[in-house]
Amino acid sequence: GWAAIQGPDAIPGGGLAQIIAFIAVLELSVMKDITGGEFVGDFRNGYIDFGWDKFDEDTKLSKRAIELNNGRAAMMGILGLMVHEQ
Repeated sequence: GWAAIQGPDAIPGGGLAQIIAFIAVLELSVMKDITGGEFVGDFRNGYIDFGWDKFDEDTKLSKRAIELNNGRAAMMGILGLMVHEQ
């Protein structure tokens, strides 16, 4: 929160400048917007490619299903932690 910027244990000015500069570099060079995609949630931008285009359609479908299931499991895990804290 705001205490990290102005509080007694605040991040030093040089450190805050480094964080902002790093975010600016990522936004301007790596995290470019794309128009259209192969599927909903396709955030590939041509900068980092892990060989997705080399897979056949069945493998792509399987990997997307695995990723969706991992995301659902992570959401259930976080929900379980939140319920447990109450």
